[in-house]
Amino acid sequence: MIFTSPYPSVEIPDVSLPSYVLRRAAALGDKPALVDGPSGRTVTYRQLLSAVGSVAAGLHQRGLKKGEVFAIYAPNIPEYAIAFHAVGRLGAVCTTANPLYTAEELAFQLNDSGARFLLTIPQLLDKAQEAAAHSKVEEVFVFGEAAGATPFASLMSSEPAPEVAINPAEDVVAMPYSSGTTGVPKGVMLTHRNLVANLCQCVTEPMNEQDTLIGILPLYHIYGMELILNLAVASGSTVVTMPRFDMEQFLSLMQDYGVTRAYVAPPLVLALAKHPLVDKYKLDKLKVVMSGAAPLSAALAIACAERLGCNVKQGYGMTETSPVTHINPDESELIKQGSIGVPMPLTEVKVVDPESGRELGAGETGEICIRGPQVMKGYLNNPAATASMIEPDGWLHTGDLGYADADGYFYIVDRLKELIKYKGFQVAPAELEAILLTHPAVADAAVIPVADEEAGEVPKAYVVLRGEATPEQIMAYVAGRVSPQKRVRLLEVTDVIPKSSSGKILRRVLREQERARQQPQIADTSDGII
Repeated sequence: MIFTSPYPSVEIPDVSLPSYVLRRAAALGDKPALVDGPSGRTVTYRQLLSAVGSVAAGLHQRGLKKGEVFAIYAPNIPEYAIAFHAVGRLGAVCTTANPLYTAEELAFQLNDSGARFLLTIPQLLDKAQEAAAHSKVEEVFVFGEAAGATPFASLMSSEPAPEVAINPAEDVVAMPYSSGTTGVPKGVMLTHRNLVANLCQCVTEPMNEQDTLIGILPLYHIYGMELILNLAVASGSTVVTMPRFDMEQFLSLMQDYGVTRAYVAPPLVLALAKHPLVDKYKLDKLKVVMSGAAPLSAALAIACAERLGCNVKQGYGMTETSPVTHINPDESELIKQGSIGVPMPLTEVKVVDPESGRELGAGETGEICIRGPQVMKGYLNNPAATASMIEPDGWLHTGDLGYADADGYFYIVDRLKELIKYKGFQVAPAELEAILLTHPAVADAAVIPVADEEAGEVPKAYVVLRGEATPEQIMAYVAGRVSPQKRVRLLEVTDVIPKSSSGKILRRVLREQERARQQPQIADTSDGII
């Protein structure tokens, strides 16, 4: 059977993403739109609207054309929104990169996306320039000033921005990278209509001008991009950004700015539920904590809600779905803890048997499939991966196993796909296995997720040795070649990696062996990532 939303349909305007997000900016005038938490630097709605137009004009003068790609490699700062929407106003595409990426990882995204320009911060300039040197990037811009890069402020033009004809249903505006259900990162082509539709679908998130949000979710990630960078601004709320996570600063900003809504991942829900620092701060303005990006247990949600005295709920989505497909309502009596909630308006959901493809009913567990206007256009230059993810009739395979209860609330119980969710970040086993195999002492390798209370899951590697090396040496070797969230946290030397007759690694066998042991393992997750 096909499950639909309990909410009525919503109308999706046929407009560009910047037009929709900034449609009320002039009227909101001097109301703060974005505030840099550490410094207090503020961008008002009037300034945001003006700056987007000025930077769009400046980029046009630099030669950025419709359909070309502009990369942002930076942490959360107010000016991120200016750059993102200026690019979108020109009909160009913004590809957002993790600021923790190594130069090699960034170079891959720059090359794969075909980025023409790159924007970063002074602290990341060395890595940005190294990556740009191995790509077709023509010019590197920097927020602020730094030798060897063009100041972002120089893009502010007094000329009017050109009017660009945009087809919202076809033209791509954002291209974050995702590993999908398996494999290496791929460019996810999200159109103006995809993102505008998802904003309109978020009827369960009744933000308004009285709301203040904490912008700790990384803006390069689809969760932060859509709910903080786009939805909060479109709703007239104020966003207090944080460039990096620090628990004491996070709580201080929540208190000082009277944050009313917090969009976070499960590790931060854990911290809010258990960290002793929380008791030192007054968070009485907080109404809702919304968790996404990884599963949140009912027990942890309840513990957090009881400690903070606010509603704690969970949602679900993917980069490939712009991202939200399911969410719990705001009302406490309608929240089901442990559930990802109900489908969004205009969203169809079916649960299918992974073997036969047969559609299942309520209470039956199978793969969750999604159809709706928020489903991506496809993967960049990868029709095979797109076809394996999306059926011809529009159904997207999530790779997650779950079921719907009698009330239409959905639950995730396992994962068909092999991605590891470390603190909400996607880690592809195949990517780590490829790096492990470059170590001279490693003959074969496999990587699986292992449950961890703080991180959700951590990568554990199994390696077959052909030379002398300790687990610590091999893990350090990988750590030097990946960003922090991708580090191998546990490693076990084994005699053989289980494989199918076709040579495919049987990670399922390793996961079953790991569960059978039922021995708690302590993983090093002290990297400051939330």
